[in-house]
Amino acid sequence: MANPQRKVFFISDSTGITTETFGHSLLSQFENIDFSIKALRYVNNHARAEAAVQKINQAAENTSARPLVFSTVIDPQLRRLVHESHALVFDLFETYIPILQKELNASPSHASGRTHGVIDDLDYSSRMDSVNFAMRNDDGGSTRQYDRADVILIGVSRSGKTPACLYMALHYGVYAANYPLTTDDSLRDDLPSPLKPYRHKLFGLTIDPERLHRIRSQRQPDSEYASLPQCRTEVRHAESLFQTFQIPYLDTTSMSVEEIVTSIISQRKLNGTA
Repeated sequence: MANPQRKVFFISDSTGITTETFGHSLLSQFENIDFSIKALRYVNNHARAEAAVQKINQAAENTSARPLVFSTVIDPQLRRLVHESHALVFDLFETYIPILQKELNASPSHASGRTHGVIDDLDYSSRMDSVNFAMRNDDGGSTRQYDRADVILIGVSRSGKTPACLYMALHYGVYAANYPLTTDDSLRDDLPSPLKPYRHKLFGLTIDPERLHRIRSQRQPDSEYASLPQCRTEVRHAESLFQTFQIPYLDTTSMSVEEIVTSIISQRKLNGTA
């Protein structure tokens, strides 16, 4: 019998980046479990905490397995509310802060939203510039700044290029652009013209055609774009280009965005500002 879908909540009193990154990393180790994930951000007062707990408890009533909660809420009273929910709670600060407090012989500030506080202003500004770069150079919309790119991801639509670029920018300060290999490109056995001057910056992403078919069908069901034959044709052509032009590439089918990014950074020896 298949395992029931497991409800997961990421709760934070700020943006939730820390909670989601850590939680996704842990959950990715359980590939055969169907997780239904919901992020509850800016849970920074009593009313929002009660509303979050109500959602968790409602999920607990509607499923046979208790929800999993990953929390980085700092305020002690709000944390207590979260812990009283009908879920298994992983309190990331409760796990690590006492150990650090003892080792450092210092008291924590108990202030929320302090993750970026350990990053100097110049580094923070650089990362924000790299995020803006990734957004301006997403999906081949603009190719005029490719000379500034540290890496240019290429691959078929929905192979993971955009989230990888944004993650590299936000977490590592890498200037990452991406360019989609389209149906028209599959009719030619050559690189698209805008990419030719930057072959040394290219990195390919591929994906299993059946997985791609399922992803595209969620966005455009019963379309030629989402059809399995079309997915197979596009993936086959993309991989052929990677091999012909000796472009390094990854199969993203079963990889998390964190795994994709760290693999790219390692293979291309990218430093960014991290």
